[in-house]
Amino acid sequence: MTLSTDMLPDFPMPREAGCPFAPPREMMRLHAEDPVSKVRLWDGSTPWLVTRYEDQRALFGDQRLSVDTTRDGFPYHTEAFRDTTSTTPPSFLNMDDPDHARIRRMVTGPFTVKRIESLRPAIQRMTDDLIDAMLAGPNPVDLVEALALPLPSLVICEMLGVPYEDHDFFQSKSKVSLRRDVTSEEARAAAGALFAYLGEQLDKKLAEPADDLLTDFAVRMRDGDLSRLEATMLGQLLLGAGHETTANMIALGTLAFLEHPDQLAIVRDTDDPKVLASAAEEMLRYLTIVHTGQRRLALEDLEIGGQLVRAGEGVIIAAATGNWQDDVFPDPDRLDVHRDARRHMAFGFGIHQCLGQQLARLELQVVYGTLLRRVPTLRLATGLDKIPFKDDGIVYGVYELPVTW
Repeated sequence: MTLSTDMLPDFPMPREAGCPFAPPREMMRLHAEDPVSKVRLWDGSTPWLVTRYEDQRALFGDQRLSVDTTRDGFPYHTEAFRDTTSTTPPSFLNMDDPDHARIRRMVTGPFTVKRIESLRPAIQRMTDDLIDAMLAGPNPVDLVEALALPLPSLVICEMLGVPYEDHDFFQSKSKVSLRRDVTSEEARAAAGALFAYLGEQLDKKLAEPADDLLTDFAVRMRDGDLSRLEATMLGQLLLGAGHETTANMIALGTLAFLEHPDQLAIVRDTDDPKVLASAAEEMLRYLTIVHTGQRRLALEDLEIGGQLVRAGEGVIIAAATGNWQDDVFPDPDRLDVHRDARRHMAFGFGIHQCLGQQLARLELQVVYGTLLRRVPTLRLATGLDKIPFKDDGIVYGVYELPVTW
C-alpha cells in the first residue's frame, strides 16, 4: 500500500521531552518497523529515510547516490539551503567524483592522523589557557562562550591562517547557515559575506605567504590547480566546519557527562589516553549531532534494504538510528565510555567521510579529559529543562550551557 503524502511522517522529527540525547522516538520506531520508508520534508517532497546501520554503511560508499545539491530532486534541509546552494558555487562537500576526489587530494595531507597528533601540545595549551580564564572569571559561566566555541575556532584559525580576532564575524555568519528557521535572504547574505572574507584572506596570502592552509590554497590558485571559486569555497567550508561542529560536540558532550556522573568520574579520574579516546568515540556515537541526516539523490534505480528506490528520488541517511542499533552497539541508549564505538557513523563513511574527523577526535579527547580533571566539581547552573537545545538546527547542540563549580 502506498501512503498519500499527507499520511507520511514529517521529517525531521521532534525529540521526546526530557530525552535530549536520544534520537526521536518516531525515527526509532521506523528503524524497527520500516527501516526504508518515505517521509515528508518542508517543501512537500518525499525522500526515502534509511535508518538501518548496514543499509547506511552500504549507501555511504555507493556512487549511484549523488551529493550534488544542484540536481533536481535533491532533498534540501530548508528553503534557505536550497536557494543558497542554487546561487553559490559548490564546495567539494557537495561535489561528486571526479571533482570531489581531485580537490580532496589537495587537502588530505594536513588532516592525516600523524599531522593532527602533532597538534596535541598546542591544543592542550589552548585548552588550559581557556580554562584558566574561565576559572578566573565570573561564576557561573556559559561553557559555550568560555570554552566550547573558542577552542575549535582558535585551532582552525591557526591551521588556516585566519586572524582569530575576526572570530565574532565568522562565527555569527557560520551559525546562520546551520539554522532551519533562517530566511533565504539571510542565508545568502551570510554566505556572501563569508565568501568575500575568504577571498580577501586568499589575496593577503598571495601577497604575504605563511605556513598555513590558506597560503597553500592561494598558491594552488595562482598555479591553476584550483580556481578562485574552488579555493575560496574550500577555505569557507573548512573555516565553518572546523569550529561549529566540534563546538557543539564539546558543549553537548559535557552536558551528557554531567547527566551521567558515573561516566564523568571515569573520564575525570583517568590519565589513560586509550580511555579518553574511547570516551570521545562513544560520545560521537551517542550524540550523532548531524541529526537531520546526510542527504543524497539517486542517480539510477537501486535497491536499499529490499526497497526499490528510483532514479531522481531523494535519500536521507539517518546515522543517529544506525548508531543506536542494538545488534551493532548493545544497549545503545547507555552511555559507556569503555564501549568500542569505533564503528559509529557520526562522521559518515566512504569517500565523503568527514575530512576533519581526526582533528575533532583530538580536540574532544583533550577538552573532555582536561575540563573534567581541572574542574572536578563542575555542574549545571540551571535545570536540564532550562537548557536551550538546537532542535531548530541542522547540527544538534546547545545554544548555551550555564555551568558552575
